Amino acid sequence: MKTVLTISQAAELIGVSKETLRRWDRCGKLPAIRQPMSSYRLYNEEQLMIFKDLNPEIENITKQTTVTPLREYKVLELFAGAGGLAIGLEKAGLKCVALNEVDHWAAETLRMNRPNWNVIEADVRNVSFSHLLGKVDVVTGGFPCQAFSYAGKKLGLQDARGTLFYEFARAVQETQPSICIGENVRGLLNHDNGRTLKGMISILDELGYRVLEPQVLRAVQYNVPQKRERLILVGIRKDVEVDFHYPKPNNKLYTLRDALKKGSLFDTDVPHSFGTKYPLSKSKVLDLVPPGGYWRDLPLDLQKEYMQKSFFLGGGKTGMARRISWNEPCLTLTCSPAQKQTERCHPDETRPFTVREYARIQTFPDDWTFAGSMSAQYKQIGNAVPVNLALAVGKSIVGFLNDQTVKESQNSIALAEA
Repeated sequence: MKTVLTISQAAELIGVSKETLRRWDRCGKLPAIRQPMSSYRLYNEEQLMIFKDLNPEIENITKQTTVTPLREYKVLELFAGAGGLAIGLEKAGLKCVALNEVDHWAAETLRMNRPNWNVIEADVRNVSFSHLLGKVDVVTGGFPCQAFSYAGKKLGLQDARGTLFYEFARAVQETQPSICIGENVRGLLNHDNGRTLKGMISILDELGYRVLEPQVLRAVQYNVPQKRERLILVGIRKDVEVDFHYPKPNNKLYTLRDALKKGSLFDTDVPHSFGTKYPLSKSKVLDLVPPGGYWRDLPLDLQKEYMQKSFFLGGGKTGMARRISWNEPCLTLTCSPAQKQTERCHPDETRPFTVREYARIQTFPDDWTFAGSMSAQYKQIGNAVPVNLALAVGKSIVGFLNDQTVKESQNSIALAEA
């Protein structure tokens, strides 16, 4: 943890909004240190250590010992994309025995980097997984959240037909893994007033899986220099007598500097690579935005000209005309770094992040290459699960499966002695 943190870093670390910190500063509850020139709020380590006691979830996971698989654990991954989740699970010690992906260039990325992986490039609706019955320990998938039709009071598998969650559930039904892990955007919590998530839980329950309370994991708390959130849905087969524990957050906060420069996160500066450019008109606007700033840092007349109708709407719209600071985690990456709603401008140069910078922010290793056009590569990286977040989830999966292996061994011994 750094000696001094910005208000953004402090808010991310302790899980409150920046406005809450400003309010606490004004009322004296948590006074900030003022930067002499800019008067920006800063916080030191001693001030924030109190939250370690108030929030037991904040602990340094780097001190935990590595979890080693007691046997070979096998994974079937659906909607595999460019491999962010698969790399993290592999780093945790899990073996991906099959990966399904419909996008050609994402499938090419998987094959190019891991020729030994069994990549099934096809629409999941046309793929049977029944040959893997009893042969995989884990099924994972980042399915889109689509609303269901509601045939009755309790949703069943048939009610989800036509959605990609149905295909995820079908794969679970056909393979019967010990555990299934679904991941999605935070918005799934409130999709269709929460009924979509309730439907998913009901369906997994029907298939013989007890579903844990879904959790939103904040990537910035798992060695990822990015403010990205993923909802994790965990189902455990009901005959399995052990519990799954979500990974605990880390109190080490990584910034854009950690992503792109040599340091504790990467051992070299980010490799040079190609990237998209801003049109001249946008470059002239972003030239006026300081690191960490956004459209509100522009002159008022230029704010109105650039924002147009959005200027008069509510909300902060902090992603518009946004230049990222070296000293903060990056905003959530999208499929395109140059769209008006989601600019992610380099701190020193007036340009979007390059492909390799994008990959670094998502914690992909530098030797992981991406297939396809530049836009296809940005799309693959923007859609990915951050590798280090996947690694944290993977360690929890290995711990769960180790506990199951030990439990089954104990039960076998007890039966033999009976």
